[in-house]
Amino acid sequence: MTTFPGSARVEMVMGIPVSVDIRTALPQRELVPVLDDAFAWLRWVDETFNPAREDSQISALNRGGTIRQIPELIEVLHRCDELSEATGGWFESRINGVIDTSGYIKGWALERLSRALTNAGAVDHRITAGGDIRVRGSAAPGKRWQVGIRDPRTGLVRRAVFTHDLGIATTGGAKVVDPRTGIRQDSLGSVTVLGPDLSVADAYATAMYAMGPVLARRFAMELAAAGAYETMLIGRDDQEVSTPGFAAHGGPEARLAG
Repeated sequence: MTTFPGSARVEMVMGIPVSVDIRTALPQRELVPVLDDAFAWLRWVDETFNPAREDSQISALNRGGTIRQIPELIEVLHRCDELSEATGGWFESRINGVIDTSGYIKGWALERLSRALTNAGAVDHRITAGGDIRVRGSAAPGKRWQVGIRDPRTGLVRRAVFTHDLGIATTGGAKVVDPRTGIRQDSLGSVTVLGPDLSVADAYATAMYAMGPVLARRFAMELAAAGAYETMLIGRDDQEVSTPGFAAHGGPEARLAG
């Protein structure tokens, strides 16, 4: 059995198991409060942004009530507006007058947490929350993290990604709607986006799922041409295609044509 320095913890947050796995060899007296702070942050994000919680700030906004002037809330709403513009309106946090940042907030929370862990000295870590994964540093000295990308419909691993620093966001259709009609989309099986910022990758994955296969392929190629984000699409027919740079992270090669 292989053992690693560091510490790991799993807790239920946002209705899903969230794991924080720290591999940096820090003393336990330092690791315990770091992990305590990590999950306190994630719970605060859920309490603030979850539209299903009546006491959240998002719910207060939707009711037209008084909200606290929280810098993070202003930041998230501003970034959602920017991403709406960047995706031609396919990522949208306001549908039928209701604010819901779910397509962005989990990735944003994990990205912010990853930076905080790094600043605290826990430079080698993996954070996993559903289809969102953020890794930094090494799984072991000199060894990249190996991340299995699972098909959200079957739970089977479709690809293996090897990296020292990457955000990985997979959307499998849960609550993703066409922002123009409000109708739930299901013309794709899943969308996975790799990139340097998990929050952006999360929003792009949500937008492409909403687009459907034809527009998603085109948008994925545009992102790849810009050089920062790579995409894998799995169709309802179980066929998968990916942008050329996706294969460079490991696993069998399958590319988008045209």
